[in-house]
Amino acid sequence: MSAPLPPALALFSRALGALSAVTVAVAGVALVVLVGMMGWLVFGRYVLNDTPTWIERVATLAILSIAMPVAAVGVRERFHLSVLGVREALPQGAQRWVALGCDGLMGAFGAGMAWWSWELVEMVGPFKIPLLGISQGWTYAPMMVGGCLMVLFAIEQVLLDIFAPEAPEKRGVAAAFLE
Repeated sequence: MSAPLPPALALFSRALGALSAVTVAVAGVALVVLVGMMGWLVFGRYVLNDTPTWIERVATLAILSIAMPVAAVGVRERFHLSVLGVREALPQGAQRWVALGCDGLMGAFGAGMAWWSWELVEMVGPFKIPLLGISQGWTYAPMMVGGCLMVLFAIEQVLLDIFAPEAPEKRGVAAAFLE
């Protein structure tokens, strides 16, 4: 029998599991709202002949708010596109090092995305989005949140790469699709 995870890592992983579930739930609600808004847009445009122009801009914000955090969840659940042929051709020990490097790079990418998105939020914050009257910073805030989540989830994956007994490809949703 393999050694269990260190208690602190198991607690951290459970907390991130809850954060991941909340992220997906919020994105699901936002997706339902987005579909409703698009229905109202079509109804307003073709039935009432009075296009609600604000919906297109809110829909753009909703799409970003759905896509960016859920993309970060993909780091945790390992459902991003990947090419495993080269890694699987390597010996078992080398496979873990490659996974560790990839997870570290994902964390670095997330940190860069969060940092530069924050700069964008600060830069365009004083300007207002036409038709909505809110800061243009809200356009880039989902990228910042997604980057921060990506860093958290990548840290978890790196720690699991080091301490988890199972191979990296046996974790997350992606494990269900491997034979």
